[in-house]
Amino acid sequence: MGTEATWQEAITSGRFSGRTVIVTGAGSGIGQATALRIAKEGGRVIAADISKERLDDLMTANAGLDLVPVAGDISTEETVAAVVAAAGGRVDALANVAGIMDSFAPVHEVDDDTWDRVFRINVTALMRLTRAVVPLMLEAGTGSVVNVSSEAGLRGSAAGAAYTASKHAVIGLTKNSAVMYGPKGLRFNAVAPGATITNIVANWGSQLAAERLGPLMQVNIPTPATSAQLAASITFLLSDDGTNLNGAVLASDGGWSAL
Repeated sequence: MGTEATWQEAITSGRFSGRTVIVTGAGSGIGQATALRIAKEGGRVIAADISKERLDDLMTANAGLDLVPVAGDISTEETVAAVVAAAGGRVDALANVAGIMDSFAPVHEVDDDTWDRVFRINVTALMRLTRAVVPLMLEAGTGSVVNVSSEAGLRGSAAGAAYTASKHAVIGLTKNSAVMYGPKGLRFNAVAPGATITNIVANWGSQLAAERLGPLMQVNIPTPATSAQLAASITFLLSDDGTNLNGAVLASDGGWSAL
C-alpha cells in the first residue's frame, strides 16, 4: 500500500502570504497542484501554461484564489516576458515545473527533433525564465527557486537518452545557481519526482528500451504518488521552511532512488 492511500494534504495557512510565486506547467498535474497549494496558503501565483484552455478551467474552478494566468510557450522569450510582467516587478519564488517526456529512445535511436524539443522545454525554457527572474531576486536580496528534475536525473534507467540528459542538466543548473547566488540570499533546489499520476505522456517508442527498462521498472518502481504529494515537496523547498537548504536534490520518489 502506497503513502497516497493514507496521506492527506494539510494546508499551512499564511505560509505564502504576501509572496508572489511563478509556477510553470500550472494548467495540470504537478504544476497545477503546486499552484493551488501556494494560492491556498496565501500566495499570489503567476500560473503559466502552454494551454489557455487548461488555465481557463483552473481559474473557473478556483475563482476565490489569487491566480494570474499567463498562456504561452514558456520556451519563447515572448512568454517569459509576459510571465515576468504579470509578476509586476516582484518575484519571491519560482517553481519550474513544466516539462515533457521522450519516447524512451536510446541514443542511437534519438532523432534531432525529439532531442531539440525535449531540451528546449526541459532545460532552455527553465534557464530563460530563471535568467529573467534572478535580477529581481538579487535586487530584493532574497528568493527561492525549485526546479523539477526527475528520477531520470538521478539514474540512467528511468527514461530515454534525451529526457535523462535533460533532467541531469536541470540538476546541474540547480547546483551551479546555488553556488553562484547563495551568498546573495537566493536558494536553488531541485525535486526529483518518481512515478507520479500526471498528464505527462510517456510512450514506449523503442523496442530496445522496452526490453531493457521494462523489467527494471516492473520490479523497482514504488506506487505512483499523487500530484499533491509532489506539490508538498516543492512548496516545502520554496517556502521559508526550506531554510538552510541550497543546492539540494530532494528525491520525492517513494524510496525508488534508495533501491
